[in-house]
Amino acid sequence: MPRLILLRHGQSQWNLENRFTGETDVDLTVKGEQEARNAGLLLKAFHIEFAFTSVLKRAIHTLDIVLEQIGSEIPVFKSAALNERNYGELQGLNKADTEKKYGPEKLLLWRRSYREKPPGGESLKDTYGRVVPYYIKEILPLLYKGKTVLVVAHGNSLRALVMYLEHLSEDAISMVEIPTGIPEIYELSDDMKFIKVGGSKEVVPIIPGLANVIQ
Repeated sequence: MPRLILLRHGQSQWNLENRFTGETDVDLTVKGEQEARNAGLLLKAFHIEFAFTSVLKRAIHTLDIVLEQIGSEIPVFKSAALNERNYGELQGLNKADTEKKYGPEKLLLWRRSYREKPPGGESLKDTYGRVVPYYIKEILPLLYKGKTVLVVAHGNSLRALVMYLEHLSEDAISMVEIPTGIPEIYELSDDMKFIKVGGSKEVVPIIPGLANVIQ
């Protein structure tokens, strides 16, 4: 049975520091490495045949650790199409400080709205516009062939893919947070529909003042 496994990278240094990361190429923390090892142990039971990741080191490092735990050598494909959403001028800024500067309502709109772009950055819609075509072209054909595929990427690039797979509305995806290091597992049914069978997406309350909660 074909399976699609989605995994957000382990905790990064800027996750720890509560900073906007986006496309800035920061690596994992010690905790992030342990999250990746734990994910690898969970995934040992699956016969993963192909892996895809972004070109950012926190995702690549996570995948390397997972494959080491699994003990498998499989084809790995890297693409900037799976990179984290670009946060533009917010990248590197502390989230709590940014909330104080711009106000909680504006910050929440930048972070969770499907269409709103932070200054100089991408909206989730923009991210969707590169992630989903790449998925359809490069990953979906493997699933139709019955393969098990692992995608290691980022909070927003995976949110875009989850929105597509689960046919979520703009309002619904605004409340979804992908936790670090926890595999999300989908199976492809006989009628070519994806059924979520494992994992744990978080649903966060969409109210101002969440700079230290949502990623």
